[in-house]
Amino acid sequence: MAHIEETSGTVPPAEVPEVELYHAHSWITKYVFSQDAKVIAIQYSGTAIAIGLVGLVMSWLMRLQLGFPGHFEFIEPSDYYQYVTMHGMIMVVYLLTAILLGGFGNYLIPLMVGARDMVFPYVNMLSYWIYLVATLVLVASFFVTGGPTGAGWTLYPPQAITSGTPGQGGGIVLMAVSLILFIIGFTMGGLNYVTTVLQARARGMTLMRMPLTIWGIFVATILALLAFPALLVACIMMLFDSLLGTSFFMPSMLDMGELRESNGGSPILFQHLFWFFGHPEVYIVALPAFGIVSDVLSVHARKNIFGYRMMVWAIVAIGGLSFIVWAHHMYVSGMNPYFGFFFATTTLIIAVPTALKLYNWTLTLWRGNIHLTVPMLFCIAFIVTFLNGGITGLFLGNVAVDVPLSDTYFVVAHFHMVMGVAPIFVIFGAIYHWFPLMSGRMYNEGLGQFHFWVTFIGAYLIYFPMHYLGFVGVPRRYYEFGETSFIPESATTLNEFVTIMVFIVGAAQIAFFYNILASIFKGKKAGENPWKATTLEWQTETVPPGHGNFGEELPPVYRWAYEYGVPGVKEDFIPQNQHPDQVVLEDDTGGAARVKAAE
Repeated sequence: MAHIEETSGTVPPAEVPEVELYHAHSWITKYVFSQDAKVIAIQYSGTAIAIGLVGLVMSWLMRLQLGFPGHFEFIEPSDYYQYVTMHGMIMVVYLLTAILLGGFGNYLIPLMVGARDMVFPYVNMLSYWIYLVATLVLVASFFVTGGPTGAGWTLYPPQAITSGTPGQGGGIVLMAVSLILFIIGFTMGGLNYVTTVLQARARGMTLMRMPLTIWGIFVATILALLAFPALLVACIMMLFDSLLGTSFFMPSMLDMGELRESNGGSPILFQHLFWFFGHPEVYIVALPAFGIVSDVLSVHARKNIFGYRMMVWAIVAIGGLSFIVWAHHMYVSGMNPYFGFFFATTTLIIAVPTALKLYNWTLTLWRGNIHLTVPMLFCIAFIVTFLNGGITGLFLGNVAVDVPLSDTYFVVAHFHMVMGVAPIFVIFGAIYHWFPLMSGRMYNEGLGQFHFWVTFIGAYLIYFPMHYLGFVGVPRRYYEFGETSFIPESATTLNEFVTIMVFIVGAAQIAFFYNILASIFKGKKAGENPWKATTLEWQTETVPPGHGNFGEELPPVYRWAYEYGVPGVKEDFIPQNQHPDQVVLEDDTGGAARVKAAE
């Protein structure tokens, strides 16, 4: 053993005794009404993936109509708009938000900060069950008279609650109730995440030693706690307009030729409330993805993250700026040109910290010992995809460019690259990366590679052509284009091609589910720390981690989370919890060495 002199000081003593851990008393309290964050994380993830598959099927039905109009008579115009609405809301809120914060947040926060569990385990359990009820209420809208709402996923009134819109009765009511329940459940979980990060870190785990995954989830949770209330009050007011005849959003107007009793409401007010939630929502999804990518790149490139402090402050800056860019979604609503100038400027400014993260990821890979594992491939694909989507976002952030492109397929392509494909790549990469920890087994590498390449290439073959469709003026949210003179023949051909690719990429996901499910039972045993990672979740006494995560004592933390490629050390990494006296040098002569330990 060699003595490693620490440069950052000693680990402070515990200030308060450990809180007594809750222990399940039956199978139901262990696996169903569980208070263990790891079980809750799997419940969140399973529910999110299940409802996400419903959203995926909605997209297939939409593409059938767009690619081959008139061939599928069971898809009526009202059905198409219901598919559009449900697909969008399910994917953005019920899949991405739930799996990144409820799934990965619950699993990783206690393990990566060195805690036994979340600080409020009972409230954590309630948050999942309220989320499940919210999801079931959403699904129930498929079975009410008139079906789910077809107002578009942004739910703009007055269209959402007036005659002629699919689901304007029970459909929109259940959608609003479901969102209200979702926000209540998330608030319970979100307060847990923030409090655990601030109050339950292991000794020595300063904020600037936390892995970037935790920073991303932490800041995203704060954004959600501040942004979701805007959507909450919007849903409550729209329920009042729909059920009680109030006029929060409903102006004086004709409804099917008859004058409504409403008077003085502002539809634009709803747009402001929705997008005050809606744009932070982009970063509620993106910031956890940013953190996960940082950690996966560092592990699989065997190199410390470049510019750790810059990455942390970029996450914080992005979170703050995300609250002053919302109205760039509303350029076509008739806003004052000076407001357009302001929001176009803030949209350009928020690109700066995002670009810094892209530079730092690139420099992390520079001269690294890169292992092109499946998690690494998905994270590199995320970087490329988010860059592509971000560049088209700069197009749309400019008022003069956005106005003609706003209602075209260019927006569909941009939004899906940034908010659809990119986060899904990170989710896949994260599942592959932490699968050995969660299951104790390795996945099949060949199936994983097949899944990656078909998904990656297929996604680009789906969404790149949509940019062209937008440039030639193909409008979005149209059930059928008919003999439209300004739409060229190439647009029809491309729509057919995109539809075929959608089904090919969808079929490739079977390989992912088979790989995960088969590997749980038959995969090669992973052993301890198969990726040779430094962070605390890989240093548990058992794999998968048991109840309470760690052994009798919580691990002390001596250094930052990115101690890779240390010169003169036998292993090419030093875990966060390894005492300086226990680090072995290459020659093992017992001499002294200095190891950087970031504060």
